[in-house]
Amino acid sequence: MGREYEGKVIRPPMETVAYGKVFRPATALRNKYWFIAVVTMLIMYAITAGTFFGLFYLIYVFTDGLWQFSAWIDAMWTPVNFWFWTLGLIVLVPVLILIPVYLNRFEYSVRGESGKSLPEIYVKKGLIDVTEKHVPLRAITNIASKTGPFDRLFGIGNVEIHTAGYSGGPYEGGKPEEKIEGITFYLELRDFILSEMRSLKGIYATTTEVLSEQDGTIRVGSIEEATLATLQDLRNVLRRIENKLDRSDV
Repeated sequence: MGREYEGKVIRPPMETVAYGKVFRPATALRNKYWFIAVVTMLIMYAITAGTFFGLFYLIYVFTDGLWQFSAWIDAMWTPVNFWFWTLGLIVLVPVLILIPVYLNRFEYSVRGESGKSLPEIYVKKGLIDVTEKHVPLRAITNIASKTGPFDRLFGIGNVEIHTAGYSGGPYEGGKPEEKIEGITFYLELRDFILSEMRSLKGIYATTTEVLSEQDGTIRVGSIEEATLATLQDLRNVLRRIENKLDRSDV
């Protein structure tokens, strides 16, 4: 009979993220999405009108003006215009209502309940499928601040967080692990995250660093240095084996 062992689950101390330490996107992000939605609607209207009048103008040209252009325009443009705005508003109004509801579910945090910095970045997003993600600082490979033309128009920006689990960096077009978007202090947040990453550099090994031991002390070195040292050790071992074989032949 096998023995049954009783044990207890060891739970590491976890610091909860308090509501007071959570920040959300600025209201300017809501205004940006509202602006994009309205502009998209106007662009679609311009495309519809241009297509309608352009098509009828081509018919008028190819018929040498015999077709009653103005009469057909008056008869057909009114229902096209009416149904475009009816269907468009049916789509646009719910979108304008859902945008602030969706953005209100965004939560970010880099500080814990005690006010001290967290060793991770907390991001919560989603309206139906809610995702809560914790990105460890020591797993981050790149931090990039990004502002598009609409972001600059409304005075906001984004901080993109890249890790080794996602291919490429911010300059190679790689997809970020997470994005903190729509905040006014994005440059300050980027610098804060960078400072916290640098403070951990001497303690933790990141995805591009390894720990090595020399003379009883621990130091941080690159993977390239560790690989070169391993190859040198292997070469020395092969030389010793070769010398032993040469002596045995004698």
